[in-house]
Amino acid sequence: VQLVESGGGLVQPGGSQRLSCAASGIIFSMYAMGWYRQAPGKQSELVAVITSGGRTNVVDSVKGRFTISRDNAESTVYLQMNSLKREDTAVYYCYAAGLSGAYWGKGAQVTVSS
Repeated sequence: VQLVESGGGLVQPGGSQRLSCAASGIIFSMYAMGWYRQAPGKQSELVAVITSGGRTNVVDSVKGRFTISRDNAESTVYLQMNSLKREDTAVYYCYAAGLSGAYWGKGAQVTVSS
């Protein structure tokens, strides 16, 4: 199983960025997908989740700014991040959860700075 994140980098406050996570080795449509993040010196935080049926949920701190979506045909999950704040700076990890277990990507650094 592989989860490969892409799209991280440096962005200015107020800017937007989209993270992608391409999955292989799983029946993607049967898995819940999501994004965690870990900021320096802080515990990891669940940011957003999308079920196999397409229901979504995001943490309160990003509501109205972040959107999670999935493309089952491409086996890819996305995290659209708008109105980024400095406190959104973190390593963002993609994960997949299903009957056979849970899997994690290696992470993508997102830095919000001017």
